[in-house]
Parts: sequence; structure tokens; C-alpha cells
Amino acid sequence: MSETIYDFSVTNIMGLPQSLSDYKGKVVLIVNTASKCGLTPQYAGLQKLYDAYHEQGLEILGFPCNQFMQQEPGTEADIQNFCQVNYNVTFPMFSKIDVNGKNTHPLYVYLKSNAPGALGSTAIKWNFTKFLVDREGHVVQRFAPTVEPENLAPEIEALL
Repeated sequence: MSETIYDFSVTNIMGLPQSLSDYKGKVVLIVNTASKCGLTPQYAGLQKLYDAYHEQGLEILGFPCNQFMQQEPGTEADIQNFCQVNYNVTFPMFSKIDVNGKNTHPLYVYLKSNAPGALGSTAIKWNFTKFLVDREGHVVQRFAPTVEPENLAPEIEALL
């Protein structure tokens, strides 16, 4: 099993491969997202966090996922357009992935095993589950979908 998030490669929203080692030395917040979810307005809070802390070393990585009531049905272009038009998202977005089941992306296998949810569950329960990663690439904490992004500021500041 991999030691840090830096051991993984993903596909960005433009369809190009990207190594997470590009984020070495940064505090990273990884979020599975969806455009048609009741929690979708959290994009605004995530962008506010990004604006407030990016210069100090925060990166937010958005991973669209269509596994929860098909709330992310669009193409990567649709998703990127939606995020920019509705929430002025400037943090990196990636191609759609699976976060549960037999096709779970290896990054999410790693995240879930290093930061289980309630009662030790490794399943992602819904869109906008958040994983906070320290500057060394280790998962520090997992936050439930209902935790508003602005409430993560103290934990982020502690790692910055």
C-alpha cells in the first residue's frame, strides 16, 4: 500500500494525467463533488477557503463522482463549466471517479483506509466528503459531507 497521496496519479478535468506529487509540501483538501446535490453550494465555501489559504500553501482538489443518486451526470466539460459559471471555482478539478465499489479509484482506497468514517466504515456516504492531508502527504482527518467548508479553517490553519 502507498505511503502518501504523492504515490498516486489521477486524470485532470481536461483528461490529462497528473501526479499528486505535484502537490508535495502543500496542505491538501480532497473532496468528492457533484453538481446536482443539495450540498453543491459547498463549492462556494470551498472556493472561499481556497482564496483565503492558497497563498499559504492550501490546495483543494475536486473529484466529481456520479455514484450518489446520479447527481453528477454531465461530461467533464459540463462539470468544469458549471463550477466556473456558478461558483467561480479556480481550484483544480479532476475527471469523474468512483469512490466506492469495485471500481474505486486507488486514491480513494488509500484515503478511506487511512481515515475511516463513523464506526470504522470505509465507505463514502455522500458527495462532499472531505479528506485533509498534511504537507507530507498523509491523511490527517476525514470530514462528513455536512461539515461546511468554513468550519475546516481551524484544522487547515493548524497544518499551514
